[in-house]
Amino acid sequence: MEMKEWDSDVTDSEDSVINGVTHGNNDSVDRKLGMLGSLRASLRSKSPLTKLTQRSKKKDGTSGGSPLRSPQSHTRAQSESSVALGDLLMKKGASLRRSLRLGSKRHAPERSANQEPLHCVVEASQSEQSTSRSEVTETVEVRESYVLPEIPPLPLSVMQINKLIELEVLEEAHLNLLSLRREFHQQQEEAGPDASPVELAHLEKDLHLLYGALRTKMAAIVRQSSVLPARNKELLVQVARVVQEEERRGGGGWGWRDFWRDAVRDGVRDVLQAVHLDTPERNTSWLAVHLGLLGKAIVENLERVKAELQASYPPSFRVFDHYVDACHQVTTEHLQRLMGRVRELKDYYALLDFMTHRYHSERIMGSFSLRPEVKEEQRELRIPEEFHQDIKKQYCRQLQVELRGSLEKVLQLEREEMWEEQLQPRVEEGLFESHIHMDIWTSDRDRAKAQSVQSPVVNARRIDADLEQRVLHTCLSELQLFPRRLEEEFMRWSGSLLDERLWGDYTITYINSFSSLREHMESYKDSSPDQVTQLSIELEGVELRLRHALLQHYMNQTKPLLRRMMTRKWLSTDDDFNQLLKRTQDLREQCTHMGPNHTQAFASAVHLYVVKEYITPLMKNNYSCRNRKNQRAATKLRNQWSQLRELFHEMRSTADWLHPLGDHLSDIIGQKDKSDIKTHLPALVEDYPDISKRHVAAVLFFRGLTHGRERQLILQRVAELKQEGQNAGNAGNTEAHQRSLFSHIPAAATTDCLAHTPLSCFTSLLPHT
Repeated sequence: MEMKEWDSDVTDSEDSVINGVTHGNNDSVDRKLGMLGSLRASLRSKSPLTKLTQRSKKKDGTSGGSPLRSPQSHTRAQSESSVALGDLLMKKGASLRRSLRLGSKRHAPERSANQEPLHCVVEASQSEQSTSRSEVTETVEVRESYVLPEIPPLPLSVMQINKLIELEVLEEAHLNLLSLRREFHQQQEEAGPDASPVELAHLEKDLHLLYGALRTKMAAIVRQSSVLPARNKELLVQVARVVQEEERRGGGGWGWRDFWRDAVRDGVRDVLQAVHLDTPERNTSWLAVHLGLLGKAIVENLERVKAELQASYPPSFRVFDHYVDACHQVTTEHLQRLMGRVRELKDYYALLDFMTHRYHSERIMGSFSLRPEVKEEQRELRIPEEFHQDIKKQYCRQLQVELRGSLEKVLQLEREEMWEEQLQPRVEEGLFESHIHMDIWTSDRDRAKAQSVQSPVVNARRIDADLEQRVLHTCLSELQLFPRRLEEEFMRWSGSLLDERLWGDYTITYINSFSSLREHMESYKDSSPDQVTQLSIELEGVELRLRHALLQHYMNQTKPLLRRMMTRKWLSTDDDFNQLLKRTQDLREQCTHMGPNHTQAFASAVHLYVVKEYITPLMKNNYSCRNRKNQRAATKLRNQWSQLRELFHEMRSTADWLHPLGDHLSDIIGQKDKSDIKTHLPALVEDYPDISKRHVAAVLFFRGLTHGRERQLILQRVAELKQEGQNAGNAGNTEAHQRSLFSHIPAAATTDCLAHTPLSCFTSLLPHT
């Protein structure tokens, strides 16, 4: 009868409140919720279980304990009434939720914290209602200490406790669990030898299942609290109290604080996994966009924790610190998953930049909105070293692939835009220049859109010195293969080129380009000396080979002309020399567009070649001047030598030690008195120590002095001068001994049988004084 009356009161009271909430306006929602809370309190006071508990307290005269009872003390009537009560509560709770438009748990997991009892009366005044609303907006910190509500002496049934857990009535469910646990321990202590272990095992299993359900529900509440902090505010307080009480009682081996931390981490993981992630096919900047949104989500999540969630826990929970730690851990896991999707260099760099700079910067962990809770030492992302090194390796590997492809593209563009079109090289500041070294050094040229060396090195330096070293090593190692590759392709293409002048211009262009690239790379010598040295050696080798090819091309053009120097035809006509002069002047004009560090060396090589080849016919004894033609030959030689000297001076040749040779030879060849030739020998031998008697004999032959005593005296004087120079060590002219000219010019063998006769053999022929 008592149960029916209570059921009737419940139905009438709930219907009146539901109708009021359903048909009321928004301004009266708070008042209706207060009435609902008061109704719940009044229903609790009218509950048959509450009355039974109160009668039990009066009978025992105690407030905190409960009488011991055996498993048989539960009668079928009590069990059935308890089940009926639980079902009634479930039905009425569902009806209330539908009336308040909260929905069922299946369809609306975001339950309102206002379902908890609000301690106010139905007849609250207008002033009390406004005060209540203002108190809701205030943040009140949960105290560390608490008073555990009275544990019911008789627990609800397992099904009823489970229903309370499902409805998130955590405090009441936990109290009944504590009552059930206490009952289990009492039965264990009172069990005798005749006790049934099966019933105790069932009860223990029920306890474990209920505790598992409670922890699952608590984990879900904590997990969702990051997204819906206002909804779970009161529930979080209950969660914290359950954790505290269980830890105070020993925890039962469940690890309640660790379980709570895991739920916090799972909640953060849900937040970060919900961040929008596009595909590389749909958005080339997919990762940069995602990382930006990820940082924003982290900040907003921690802002909610700071503003709302902290106040729902006691201080000992250190809520904000644990959420920061969870952000670190979950972000690391998230980045590791993203790593598997990265394929491009820019995306690898985006990951490295996010980990190294952006995460702890003012954009995310260093945000002003998170201060002072996030301390300086808490801002760094704790990335496993193995993962960090793996990203760097993948970055360098991808850089090598992209750089190799870029260099191939540079070569392809050079072939298509320059060689096939046979365009004239562009001139910058008077020098032939190509896009090649700039394409390699930087990526500013729109037409190339290729990976450069400078950009990855600069970006790597922003990450750390270790990555800069790795990137530099990768770039320099890959670049070592490019100069020879271009050289081979250019030589293969130029084999069919008919325009020799254009070929020379291209050759000078690449000499300048590789020289500029080598100068750029020298700036990295302190960071990577071995790789820079190896690359410089390779570049210098290509430059020397291109210079030699240019010289060889000039030699092929002028060799037939130089073969006819110092011959009968040379003496009678200037055609060959004029052509030689014209070819050299053309080369000089080309060399004005060559870099100054190459111009001098190249001009000096050309100068040495022309001088050597010019006098080589002189040493072959093919022509001897007769009838005073020697004076005409000497004049011509002096004039032509003067023109060559002026031309090579304009070419900035440093081989000025070759200039006196023309005058020395002209003096010997044009000397009228044979005996006076000896006066010109000391200067000749001093300036060119490698000249031999055979070379001087050839000069004498060209002059017309082919035999005779005077010739022998001249040659003997040459031998004496060379011996004197060797004995003195040539201390005054060491540079002359380091030069080499005549040693590379073969001289004709003399046919004079007295040529090698010592001078002492002729003393008897000398007149007596």
